[in-house]
Amino acid sequence: MTTATLAETKTGRGNIAALMTALLAACVAFQLNASMLSPALVTMGQELKADQALIGLSQTWFFTAAALFSLFLPRLSDIVGRKKVLVGMMVLMAVGSVIAALAPDITWLFVGRIIQGVSGPTVPLCLIMLRSAVSNPRKYGTLMGLITAVNGGVAGVDSFVGGYFAEHFGFRSIFWLMVVLAVAATALILLLAAESKPAAGTRMDWLGVFFIVVAVGALLTALNEGSKLVAGFNPGVLVLVLSLALVLVAAVAFLAFWRTEQRAAQPMVETVHLRQRATWAPLLTTTLTMTGIFAVINGIVPAYVQAASPGFGVGPTEMSLIILTPYALLGWVVGPLSGKLAPVLGYTKVLRIGLLGSIAALAIIGFLGLHSLPMMIAGTVLLGIMYAGTVNIMLNGLGVVLSPAGNPGFLPGMNAGAFNLGAGLSFLILPAVLVATSALGDAAASYLTVVVVGLALTVAAFAASLLIPKPVEAEVAP
Repeated sequence: MTTATLAETKTGRGNIAALMTALLAACVAFQLNASMLSPALVTMGQELKADQALIGLSQTWFFTAAALFSLFLPRLSDIVGRKKVLVGMMVLMAVGSVIAALAPDITWLFVGRIIQGVSGPTVPLCLIMLRSAVSNPRKYGTLMGLITAVNGGVAGVDSFVGGYFAEHFGFRSIFWLMVVLAVAATALILLLAAESKPAAGTRMDWLGVFFIVVAVGALLTALNEGSKLVAGFNPGVLVLVLSLALVLVAAVAFLAFWRTEQRAAQPMVETVHLRQRATWAPLLTTTLTMTGIFAVINGIVPAYVQAASPGFGVGPTEMSLIILTPYALLGWVVGPLSGKLAPVLGYTKVLRIGLLGSIAALAIIGFLGLHSLPMMIAGTVLLGIMYAGTVNIMLNGLGVVLSPAGNPGFLPGMNAGAFNLGAGLSFLILPAVLVATSALGDAAASYLTVVVVGLALTVAAFAASLLIPKPVEAEVAP
């Protein structure tokens, strides 16, 4: 048997189709786990007899747990086996879903959601597994786009399914659906995915894991507390002091992480990698992009469209249909195309095209969409194409193709943390701007200011993207 035949046996069409089936099942299960509850939050509060602040906090802790597990599980998978870790994540997702479905009160809902958060690095881990199985850059780019597009929402269907199940069968039915999806994904991974562990025999740097988890966890919690202060919940000196104390804890823990990595015989990540542009430039770009865009499309625009004044007085269901669904659907459709173009045109070039398009979309939303519902829809459609379908795909992809050869799980995990950090900053900074400017009495001007701030942060993300090196080995000649 020739070398070419051996390669075809390993990465042939049938094997890749089977692997993609398993990986997509895992990604869809995770994404529905993350987004399907959003329209059911009111129902959850009613059935559990809990106020909406506590119900919202259960969502916050899910995403916080997802961010923290994303920091180290990809690296652990390099050592103990990627298939093994992904199966474990799916099993714990199912366990957490069962606990949440049976939850007699809000406390058990918290327990279930935090356990579900172990599945946080599903998408980056799936991309790593795909990368190890597909050596052809063109094929990898297309398949990467298909997987990553799921991360932006399952074609807008997830929110509608969640709302329908909550309305007709109660919120617990959503968690039972999650159990079914997680079990199905587990079975498909066990049957169709191959095992790989490139760092087998390496010791996991658990002390480094501890310090980076404390650092990021403290920072995310500080952002959560700060967002409450901005929104007017629990205002006072105590919240401010707590937020500042958590920021200090995060800084001390990161310093301890840095020193631990310098001294460890087998560090979680070598500090030389942290100093390289291939590491910090994509992480900075991801953080700035999420900070500038995430709260605009997931908070500011929906709130404005639904507001009677100065917005358009559109109901929540209609708003989802004309704003959020097209945005998610276009991300789903365009993702594979941008992934296919990335290895040919260049990952960084496609990223910058997407960022420029996102800047144009925010300009349309801010300067035209606040006065015209059709222009608002046009702006969010363009944002779906350029951000959800292009930028989001490239940032996830760069985390994989720029990761050091000897530590492939490091950068995707850190990049997942950057996505969550940027989302937290977005919901801290942009609502703060809205609150601060609304005191001037011109609501329309306040919303315009918020969008302009988001636009400025996205311009900064574009500037940061100019520092990202080309992933030469992942690209081919046109």
